[in-house]
Amino acid sequence: MFDFRKSVVYQVYPKSFYDTDGDGMGDLRGVTAKLDYLQKLGVDYIWMNPFFVSPQRDNGYDIADYRAIDPRFGTMEDFEQLCREADKRGIRIMLDMVFNHTSTKHEWFQKALAGDKEYEDFYIWREGGADGTPPNNWESKFGGNAWEYVPEKGKWYLHLFDRTQADLNWENPRVREELRDVVRFWMDRGAKGFRFDVVNLISKGSYESDYEGDGRRFYTDGPRVHEYLHELSQATFGTDAEFVTVGEMSSTTMENCYRYAGADTGELSMVFSFHHLKVDFVGNEKWVLVPFDFAKLKNILFSWQTGMAEHDAWNAVFWCNHDQPRVVSRFGDEGEYWAPSAKMLGTVIHCLRGTPYVYQGEEIGMTNPGFTSLDQYRDVESINHFHILRDRGLHEDSAYDILRVHSRDNSRTPMQWDGTEKAGFTQGTPWIEITPNHTKINAASQVDDPDSIFAHYQKLIALRKQYDVIAYGDFQPLDAENPTILAYMRQWKGEQLVVINNFYRKPAEWACPVDLTGFTCLLSNYADPSIGSKLHLRPYESLVLYRKAE
Repeated sequence: MFDFRKSVVYQVYPKSFYDTDGDGMGDLRGVTAKLDYLQKLGVDYIWMNPFFVSPQRDNGYDIADYRAIDPRFGTMEDFEQLCREADKRGIRIMLDMVFNHTSTKHEWFQKALAGDKEYEDFYIWREGGADGTPPNNWESKFGGNAWEYVPEKGKWYLHLFDRTQADLNWENPRVREELRDVVRFWMDRGAKGFRFDVVNLISKGSYESDYEGDGRRFYTDGPRVHEYLHELSQATFGTDAEFVTVGEMSSTTMENCYRYAGADTGELSMVFSFHHLKVDFVGNEKWVLVPFDFAKLKNILFSWQTGMAEHDAWNAVFWCNHDQPRVVSRFGDEGEYWAPSAKMLGTVIHCLRGTPYVYQGEEIGMTNPGFTSLDQYRDVESINHFHILRDRGLHEDSAYDILRVHSRDNSRTPMQWDGTEKAGFTQGTPWIEITPNHTKINAASQVDDPDSIFAHYQKLIALRKQYDVIAYGDFQPLDAENPTILAYMRQWKGEQLVVINNFYRKPAEWACPVDLTGFTCLLSNYADPSIGSKLHLRPYESLVLYRKAE
């Protein structure tokens, strides 16, 4: 039986994974072609970003047909073949469900525009002010107002994201039934898991203006969200004990996540939360340049680890995804200590309590691409905010500096399979430029190298399956106030695991508060680790130490 606590999920961004037909865009057959690579890595699930019919205004998160595969990615036969071939290798497929909103090209929205009252109630419409102002002052997460006016109707519709992504009205029982049918449709075709996009935004509260912020407090973790998720679960995936679900929780609270991902709450298997990835923001504003706050990072990671454990709730643990910059560029080192820092960052995540997620290319240490021109970017959020930054008076060079650090396109460049001109990704012209360092950083150079980042991730994944303390153990921070060391202990039925990470490029001395007598080193990112009462840690050095009681 699959146990998501002992499992590891690999995220595939299909558009950038592997192209088999030469159109410059990855496809479903490309994922099937690389299953042996993923099996060698050791992962249990593949989470696929959306490949449904879409205008691609937001790279597939603007869905125009939930039940149809966009021809640019392949066919239903390709998907079913992927599921079969993955199953042969002990790998399961997890699909991305975008249920907060649809594309305005979706049949439902088009019927609403045409005057069909039944489908108008599928979305959230409001009248604006007499002076032509929107219904309230909420801001879109992609910049600008969150309402779009439709002159023919004399009303505004809500879009928390791009104006072509209209928010669904979950208050309408018919909407909820339609979405349940979508879940059943893909379960019948071989899906074994779902990731639900920004699912804690589906229940809106009141629609008043927000004079203290951007409106998120009125629609985040809304009044009926737990009811809706419980209803969805019990009618669909909750009937299968082995089915795995994860909810992306935008600006959520830990208290709500106790319920979203509680062992007995009947909602979801686990949650993504992002507080630890806002430590290089100013408040909730990411379009700034500030050093990351290490003390805050540790405090958030540790508090979520202990809090979720105390309430028998489960986390997805991760650094990277399609919306985040590359972690080795963000918290590690792109230069001399590229490999040790990438391995250390992997160790931090994979030994935590929670199900680890690996984003494509993370296992080989892919970096941000370092784009220098707006025409290199494809992400609507990044392009919008570049113009917003310029309108605020920021110099062009400074705006580019911010995009190079925070843009979602940092993680969306093609997977670097080899060192050839197009990185082994395509025979055509890539939809977005390939990172120039692919000649050095690529899968072909690492899969058979026992000292590679890939090999380190293999070992981390194998350790979770071998040692129950990693999957099931409790969590205890060690020396939480230390300014350079991130360390913690896990314990389970006589097993002890101590995980020690120097988070910086400077050597560090550290006296472990745990007596390390009898511990052995399961894994390190240096060839000759030493254990003693006082540890002399090299730049980005990482140690996984283990002891089992006699």
